[in-house]
Amino acid sequence: MTEPDYPLIPPEKSGPPEPRGEMRSEESKPLRSGMGRWHPAPQWAILLVLSLFLAVLLELVGIPAALLMGPMVAAAVCGINGATIRLPRPLYYCAQALIGTMIAESITPGILGNLLANAPLFLAIIGSVIAMSTLSGYAISRLGILPGTTAIWGSSAGAATTMLVMADAYGADVRLVAFMQYLRVVFVAAAASLVARYWAGIDGAAPAIVWFGPIDPIAFAETLALAAIAGFLGNTLRIPAGIFLFPFLIGSALSMSGLMVIEIPEWLLAISYALLGWNIGLGFTRPIIAHAGRALLPTVLSILVLIGFSGILAFILTRTLGIDPLTAYLATSPGGMDSIAIIAASSNVDIAFVMSLQTTRLLLIMAIGPSLARFVAAKPGAKPKR
Repeated sequence: MTEPDYPLIPPEKSGPPEPRGEMRSEESKPLRSGMGRWHPAPQWAILLVLSLFLAVLLELVGIPAALLMGPMVAAAVCGINGATIRLPRPLYYCAQALIGTMIAESITPGILGNLLANAPLFLAIIGSVIAMSTLSGYAISRLGILPGTTAIWGSSAGAATTMLVMADAYGADVRLVAFMQYLRVVFVAAAASLVARYWAGIDGAAPAIVWFGPIDPIAFAETLALAAIAGFLGNTLRIPAGIFLFPFLIGSALSMSGLMVIEIPEWLLAISYALLGWNIGLGFTRPIIAHAGRALLPTVLSILVLIGFSGILAFILTRTLGIDPLTAYLATSPGGMDSIAIIAASSNVDIAFVMSLQTTRLLLIMAIGPSLARFVAAKPGAKPKR
């Protein structure tokens, strides 16, 4: 089935997708300790209460996308403490489709002209991010920290589910690949949110949110239909991130042409953000962290290098195109695309520009990522799987 820019957690699993054959072990089974000894109902209750507390706290501090970051941190705390609950995939798919539809409302007709006018620069920047992530994976492999294929696919800046499928097919440790991808998503989302608040001065607490404002029932019904049909189409065609991309692309076309008005109430968006955060955070479990212990520090360092490199590329964009720094930074951040979309929607940035680069990066890495990963992993010096 089609998946988002980072791996989903299957229901009733304690971590990333379970590897096949000889990679299947006790480490991938639910850890029945801590919260895991409880019935699912109190686990969900604790997750909900902690998510609300952290979301409100981050809103008061003024962190953009607090409704995403709070549930994400809460879910990670629960996962590390043994929680065995997992977000059902249908709920996650609904959240993906709604977020993609919401972002489509911000796309303007000028986006295609902007892309074409600056295509060489955009491709150079996107190619640089892909090259840096690949180089980080090769360095981890060359130092003998992880086998070649595991390091390369785990370091890929985007289309993580595609990388997981390829990693499994070519004998890499899928648990480590998934852990590296989850960790990158959390770091990038947190960094982008902090940059928005403390560098660009964007206050996530203002303006005040009208949770239950008036809505046009016809526009709302059309929006839900668009999200459902386009998400189903993206899933049926088995395109990575299709459940997010199809509502985004089709919704953008319909919105720009004036054929429909996209309308999603704030309370529904808040639920979608929370579902996204829970799915990411619940991937951090004790068995996965223990399994990835030796690679944790190098993985964190490689993520920080990639984030810093993206900052340099953002500086180049601000100097060459006169784009505001936060827009440039979000546009060059190495995923996940839906997390960056939420942060962009919570900030005073050019969402159309951000999404144009993020979408192009995802499509490009989907096209060349697997071949590039296989090529680099086979280079001399990359450590084979032991």
